[in-house]
Formats: sequence, structure tokens, C-alpha cells
Amino acid sequence: MFRVVFAALLLFSAAAPAVTLEALQQRFAGQPVVRANFSQIREINGMTQPLKSSGELLIARDNGLWWHQAKPFPMTLVLDDTRMVQVMNGQTPQIVTKESNPQMFQFNHLLRALFQADREVLEQNFRLDFQDEGQEKWRLALTPKTSPLDKLFTSLTLTGATWLETIQLRDRQGDNTLILLSNQRATPETLTDEERQRFVF
Repeated sequence: MFRVVFAALLLFSAAAPAVTLEALQQRFAGQPVVRANFSQIREINGMTQPLKSSGELLIARDNGLWWHQAKPFPMTLVLDDTRMVQVMNGQTPQIVTKESNPQMFQFNHLLRALFQADREVLEQNFRLDFQDEGQEKWRLALTPKTSPLDKLFTSLTLTGATWLETIQLRDRQGDNTLILLSNQRATPETLTDEERQRFVF
């Protein structure tokens, strides 16, 4: 679950002629709402076939994350400042609060920093390797250096151009998760009535 949340909340967009981490931070912080489709491929150590899933996600700066997996089975995850809600196959929502699982919300604080490309917070938790790969393409490799991140992941790599395009997670169990993002869009800049209801439980 941490892996899904961690990966999903990293979505952001950017359009900078000179690609630097500082430029990305400014652009990412200026996106109040981002929507995208995702396709996830997870290779699990010891399994011959990867696990595949797909769906859509919505990140709203003032509301949190809405992550909806459509295939291979319906699953919705909502994360905000005070709770995490998971709904599977239309069952009763499972709610985890900040008080019952403070570690989850330490992740949430960090993820908001990632969403905004907050260099100060990133450098507190990761060793950074940012590369401008030309033609507005960029690559940001993050190596965890604080607990509990260093107990879960060996590395996390983001790549993109105008938009974030891929997220790759390598964990301590030898598993590899690749998330491909598509159809990214930042307009409208406010939630529709239907989108706002996604955060109501």
C-alpha cells in the first residue's frame, strides 16, 4: 500500500526551457490540480509474470490524492492530510486516520514535498542525482537516506519532459515497480463538482 501511495502522489507537470531542479520546483508548485492516466507494471522477485494494473489519478493541492485502479479489479484510494480511505470492489470503505497510523502521514508530508519538488525537504531524505538529458528531457534519481524510506526502497527514479512520464521504484525485497503516466492535464485548475465528491467519505 505504501508503494502505491508513494508512487501515485509523485505526479506533477512542468515546462521549462532550461531544465533544473529549481525550475521544476517553481513549475510544480504552480499546479493546483493535475489529472492523469496510469499503467503500472510490477515485477515481483520469484514470480515469472509481472502484475499489471491501470486506471486514473487526480492530485489536488488543497484536497489530496485520488487514485482509482480500474483493472484488474476496481480499487479506489484517497489520501488527504488526516486520513487514508481505501475502497475495494464497492465494499465498505476502510479508513485509516492520522492518529491510528502516524507513519503513513509522515509519508504524506514527504509526498507533498515531492509533488512540489521541494529541494530542501528532498535533500533531507534522499541523495539527489538530477540530470538534464537535452530537448527538455530530465531524470531525477532519489536514493533514500532516512528511515523508514531506506528500509523500503533502494532507489526511486523519475523521468519526464513537459510532464512527468515514468516513475520507477526498486525496493529492498528485490521487486521493481514501473508506473507509466499518460494523458496528463492541469486544466481546469479547480475541481469539478464530480471530482470534489471523490474526496467525500
